[in-house]
Amino acid sequence: MKFTTWNPVYQLILDDLGYDRDGDERARDVLASLATPFDRGRLSWAGQTVVICGAAPGLADDLDRLEGADIVVAASTAADVVREAGFDLDLMVTDVDKNPETAVELTEAGTPVAVAAHGDNIPTLREWVPKFDADHVLATTQAEPVGPVVNWGGFTDGDRAAFIADELGADELRFAGWDFDDPTVGPEKARKLAWAERLLRWLERRRGDSFSVLDGRRESIDPLP
Repeated sequence: MKFTTWNPVYQLILDDLGYDRDGDERARDVLASLATPFDRGRLSWAGQTVVICGAAPGLADDLDRLEGADIVVAASTAADVVREAGFDLDLMVTDVDKNPETAVELTEAGTPVAVAAHGDNIPTLREWVPKFDADHVLATTQAEPVGPVVNWGGFTDGDRAAFIADELGADELRFAGWDFDDPTVGPEKARKLAWAERLLRWLERRRGDSFSVLDGRRESIDPLP
């Protein structure tokens, strides 16, 4: 996805949540100073079935959806659930806010980790990214991309994972461990989940696809341009 396509939607998110573009850009620049260019050819997912694992409490009950998949992507703490269940992980997507030790372990083992920079995680980036094996870090931003930091779309770890899979040519996207109505989250996280839902609907429409995770919900989702 080109930034010119993403930018209007990004601005809507900033306006709705009251976030600061300048903060995102500062974080992006910090990450750019810590990262090296990532060889996207390593993640050639054209024609592949990709499972996007969210970090909802019900993920453990959804792991049967990983059977037969070509690629497994996990958002944040979903990486721990997937690995503990004995599944191989192809990519972790994280803003390094919950389980950075897992990201360290994965990069040291040669598994790529997509790290997101945003206005609230600059100290975390400075603390943890230098501990990762830089060869296995895909640096991402929700602001305009700079240097080694890319923007392929997406806002939360989960929906950003789906946008990454789309960018890399995935044929089928499956979803495990998603709950847009998760009662355990606070008000701000609930608003972020609402945006994740809108963004997945946008991605679904752009792909001419039908994501099962949105079944029964599409009519209530405010569409994006």
